[in-house]
This record gives sequence, structure tokens and C-alpha cells, in this order.
Amino acid sequence: QVQLVESGGGLVQPGGSLRLSCAASGFSLDYYAIGWFRQAPGKEREGVSCISSTDGSTWYSDSVKGRFTISRDNAKNTVYLQMNSLKPEDTAVYYCARDRAHSCWVVDGQLYGMDHWGKGTPVTVSS
Repeated sequence: QVQLVESGGGLVQPGGSLRLSCAASGFSLDYYAIGWFRQAPGKEREGVSCISSTDGSTWYSDSVKGRFTISRDNAKNTVYLQMNSLKPEDTAVYYCARDRAHSCWVVDGQLYGMDHWGKGTPVTVSS
């Protein structure tokens, strides 16, 4: 059974850092791209980062580029999202998702083609 379980969210002050984890089971990260998404209250879900399974290439949305870093540890079957210099507008529920293919499908600054999703971990950035 394919499962994705996010962890690491919580309350952090502006300018602080968090590292989110996405533990995958039922499949290997050797063969699937993984994306991170977020959904703030009253807003649409948006893709923030993605990492391919083939060459490890990465993608970031303009809003997080330079502050967030995606990585993976295939031995642990886990993908990470290191979030630095956090802002109040980063407050959202963060989800990881598996892509249907090996690489990330990016169109006009958004991610498409995800076939399995985790349940999310909430991140609140507030003083």
C-alpha cells in the first residue's frame, strides 16, 4: 500500500527554521518524483518544491526560492524540506505527494500529475 506521512510541522517565529519530513512506504523513491505543496486557510493548494528520481534535479516556486531546500535520502525512503527565513505568509498545511512519473511536471510555475498524497503537517509562523 502506497503511503506518504509528513512530520516536522509546528509553531515557529518569523525568521526561524523548520525541517519537514515525508516518509514513503509501499514504493521506492528511486523511481518517483516527490513534490511538496501547501494550502493556507481560504487559499488554493500550491506547489512549492519538487525533486526528481532520475538525477535529483529540483524545482522551487518563486515565493520560496532561496529560503527552502528539498532533498531526499533514498536509503531511508524519505524526502525533506528545509525551510529557513520563515515568514507569516508561509503559514499553511504542508503536504508531500508522489508524481506519476520520474520527473516533476511544471507548467506555468505549478506542479501537476501527483497520484498519491499525504495527510499533511501544519506549519504556523507567528510571533
